[in-house]
Amino acid sequence: MNRRERLMTTLQGRPVDRPAVCFYEINGLDENPDDPDPFNIYTHPSWAPLLELARQESDRIVMRTIRFKNSPADPVAELTKTETWHQDGTLFTRNMISFGYHSFSSITRRDPDVNTIWQVEHWLKDLEDLKAWLQLPQSEPGNEPDLSNLLAAEQALGDSGIVMIDTPDPLCEVAALFDLGTYTILATAEPTWFHLLLERYAERLYPQIEAICQAAPGRLWRIYGPEYASPPYLHPRLFREYVVRYVTPMVQMIQRSGGFARIHCHGRIKHILQDIVATGCDGLDPIEPPPQGDIELYEVRQQYGQQLVLFGNLEASDLETLPLHEFEKKIRKAIQEGTAGEGRGFVLMPSSCPYGRELSLRTLRNYEKMVEVVADLSDS
Repeated sequence: MNRRERLMTTLQGRPVDRPAVCFYEINGLDENPDDPDPFNIYTHPSWAPLLELARQESDRIVMRTIRFKNSPADPVAELTKTETWHQDGTLFTRNMISFGYHSFSSITRRDPDVNTIWQVEHWLKDLEDLKAWLQLPQSEPGNEPDLSNLLAAEQALGDSGIVMIDTPDPLCEVAALFDLGTYTILATAEPTWFHLLLERYAERLYPQIEAICQAAPGRLWRIYGPEYASPPYLHPRLFREYVVRYVTPMVQMIQRSGGFARIHCHGRIKHILQDIVATGCDGLDPIEPPPQGDIELYEVRQQYGQQLVLFGNLEASDLETLPLHEFEKKIRKAIQEGTAGEGRGFVLMPSSCPYGRELSLRTLRNYEKMVEVVADLSDS
């Protein structure tokens, strides 16, 4: 069974030769050690063995965001002014919008040795900003998806993996407009206004998803954003309001086209697990173990393993910090709990990946152990 077959068979809920093992964002395709960009951490030689391991041995799931060929001009983009500057090697970007009597601004920073973008200042600071944001003009979504990056990735992967279409849900788009404290207050205290904001983003997102589904049926999708409504940020009843209500139509569109919808939700999912399942989704990641999460993998398998393909449940911090023999125990525990009894399928996977410029030898050895353990299962 090749790696593509193993992943597709797992999604379909049929028996496989061994559990798939995926390195999540690390796939050996998207990381380019030859790119001289000063913010490209993969130029450091410590990454080379892991990228080769991902290419040759992991069951590769490569994420792609789909753009549109014929999107009309975005009136908000035309109102936006951008300035950038460098300070001690860090790149700062400020975006500013003036509309009517209201002004908005946001600032991001990017450090050369950390593969992420930090939000220093958020667009919306209070309820008045939210109300004003709703008055901004909204462009019409394009209706012709550009599949070139998806098809190119599938060709490059061959039988070594699959492409997963990546999309935010409306909550992800909305929550990212605020700092976390303001978001939790307004989402709890101002549900009417918050729904208006969610509906605004849903109106644009849904036609795009439908168009992609029609153009690229039968793929795996990842829907990210539901964790913004997980405990302790919001009460579980608001997860039903802000996630189930808006994500369920997304899942249904994907499944009507023969695709598979995977929900991405970090953290404490015990008290929202039933609601995640209520969306009708096909998979769930990363199912973090305690203490980062609050439910064991075997419990999720027992309760909902017939419906869900389970992706996880190795904690990224363990991957980077545990000695090899201790991390191997985590690997074997995850495999045992993820495959015990009846269930649709399991993919061994960390909750995220390292994002520092230099990869430690300990981390590399732990990745190698993931491959080694599942290979032993195949041979036994």
